[in-house]
Amino acid sequence: MRGRRRTPSLLAVLTLGLTGCAAPDEPTRTVVDDAALADTTQGDNWLGFGRTSSEQRFSPLTQITDANVGGLAVDWYLDLPGDKGLGSTPLVVDGVLYFIGSMNIVRAVDATSGTVLWTYDPRVREYAGRLRAGWDLSRGIAYWNDKVYVATWDGRLNAVDAATGAEVWSVQTIDPELAMYITGPPKVFKGKVLVGNGGTENGPSRGYVTAYDAETGEQAWRFWIVPGNPADGFENDAMRMAAETWTGEWWTHGGGGNAWHGFTYDAELDQLYIGTGNGSPWNQKVRSPGGGDNLFLCSIVALDPDTGEYLWHYQTTPGETWDYNSNMDIVLADLEIEGRERKVILHAPKNGFFYVIDRTNGELISAENFVETTWASSIDLETGRPVEVPGARYESGMASVTPTELGGHNWHAMSFNPETGLAYYPAMHQARTYTDIGIDPATYRVTNWLVGVGVGGGNTGSTHPDGLLSTLQAWDPVRQELAWEIPLPGLYSPGTMTTAGNLVFQGRLDGAFVAYRADTGAELWTYDLGLGILAPPITYAVDGRQYVALLVGYGSLAARGTEAAALGWAYGLHTRRLVTFSLEGTATLPPQPPPYIPGPIDAPFEVDRAQVGRGAVVFGQQCSLCHGGGAVAGGLTPDLRASLIVTRLEDFASVVRDGARAVNGMPAYADISLDELVALQHYIRARAETDLAAQAAEERR
Repeated sequence: MRGRRRTPSLLAVLTLGLTGCAAPDEPTRTVVDDAALADTTQGDNWLGFGRTSSEQRFSPLTQITDANVGGLAVDWYLDLPGDKGLGSTPLVVDGVLYFIGSMNIVRAVDATSGTVLWTYDPRVREYAGRLRAGWDLSRGIAYWNDKVYVATWDGRLNAVDAATGAEVWSVQTIDPELAMYITGPPKVFKGKVLVGNGGTENGPSRGYVTAYDAETGEQAWRFWIVPGNPADGFENDAMRMAAETWTGEWWTHGGGGNAWHGFTYDAELDQLYIGTGNGSPWNQKVRSPGGGDNLFLCSIVALDPDTGEYLWHYQTTPGETWDYNSNMDIVLADLEIEGRERKVILHAPKNGFFYVIDRTNGELISAENFVETTWASSIDLETGRPVEVPGARYESGMASVTPTELGGHNWHAMSFNPETGLAYYPAMHQARTYTDIGIDPATYRVTNWLVGVGVGGGNTGSTHPDGLLSTLQAWDPVRQELAWEIPLPGLYSPGTMTTAGNLVFQGRLDGAFVAYRADTGAELWTYDLGLGILAPPITYAVDGRQYVALLVGYGSLAARGTEAAALGWAYGLHTRRLVTFSLEGTATLPPQPPPYIPGPIDAPFEVDRAQVGRGAVVFGQQCSLCHGGGAVAGGLTPDLRASLIVTRLEDFASVVRDGARAVNGMPAYADISLDELVALQHYIRARAETDLAAQAAEERR
């Protein structure tokens, strides 16, 4: 393995001199720093979220190729029976694999056997009193020098000794009174650790990113993404400039912009890029009624990594009003465009356009739509601004728009292969109706932890010519066109990894793990893992053997509602796993139970129809994000229509209000009143009875 040899201490040198003994040949140790993270030639390790600081997710390893990938077999696996939704990218350093799972628990395992070396539990269950929906998922961790960095759902950043799993330091990065949280991986660079946060839809939120000293946890700097109340003054000139693009009293709504994913450090140019979020609330008529670009929403912002000072920005969706954030991967590449070598950013955000941006100054090079886009017809290359379609801002109160709020591409990992020149990512093809009929911008307010976006409506059908909801796409950023496209099942598909063996790997919602030819998209190998996949794969090598590893466990907010339920990955039924393949693998993976779709059960409970309407409102605001619309769960959580606990008020209260199931990831909603609990009971049981009656009618046909 490549790395730097550890320098012996002065005491060791003196001791060797006194005894006359020769120093033993110490094994090399990889020092994870900016130089190591920028090294594209080493393939044994997977040191960062995107493998290297370029975020390309490209490996130079060539033991597994398009000629022999058909021989991949399971080498080892690790059962994770306590985990649920697994969406993170593991890291590998010198034969040790590190990954984060449910409840933000981190494990270090032997990368050749899966033997657990240590487990770190940040005890997020103890914060159940202030947490809300979705706190099971994390997308990754970071490694710097001899520490692993873990960002927790409740907003802490923790440093852990990479050798022992012992906590070294911990800092709280958000105000515990605010409806904010962290689901993304920290970013390490120049002895610092950067974290952002989410929460744009859960309260009056003003986004920011913070850098901390990697050794001590002391705050180095903070960059606010949107301006605050001008009466309080501005933190810097960038906020003063941004405030000129806002109108009304935006600060009462927070403004948004939360940066929860999409951080890249450019070691060559010594610039830090952050992808920023959507507005809070979504509806611009509410937060900025006079219009304006609303900087720095939905942007790539370049910062000085030492000070956090603003350098430049490019805004993908000025004055956004559709939840088209730019928190997606920011991938660095050097491309020859029109006979000229360009240092570029590759970025495929929610709004459906694939951007190639000069990373030296933020100049737009190209932007073509990779999915159907009815909010804008094109991007003007002279101004860098979208050419919006009249009516798309639901000016008359309603509009049908594509992409949806889930985007043409979401956080699921994009990879780039410099040998094929193609970028690979899962794309989504769906339309949404946006409406603010009934919304009064003058009085609309969002309350902490109650989902509020300032628009209504819902997703409609496919916009793809073949009726597909999701595809794997290979995009040529030089020719600005789609090179190839593969149909995918469902809508919310996981990310990709690519290698010098002319391969692209991706898991699927139906449980298949697939390898494609990187140049043509031809399917070369598939393995049925028996459970839906959310996480992207990685590859690494130990002692000359190349491995491909993947966390298996469908989850996240996509695992809710009727569409997810139809996949059959029921809560608590299928074992989550870390599975690793090689060309020499001989392990046998135990079979999973077949897909199962839970349904409503008959239970002794008399529904009071007068309570159902109120219960529907409470459920929609506080429960549907995890338990699904109409109380139809998709596997992330138990199906409440099949729960007897719901029928017993005392037991129901102990779970919902007192946090009795916090260890399983169920937050404590201490502020829910007794009347609201009762209304929830009647709504859930009414849904169960309605669905039971529909099933019976179907069976009689």
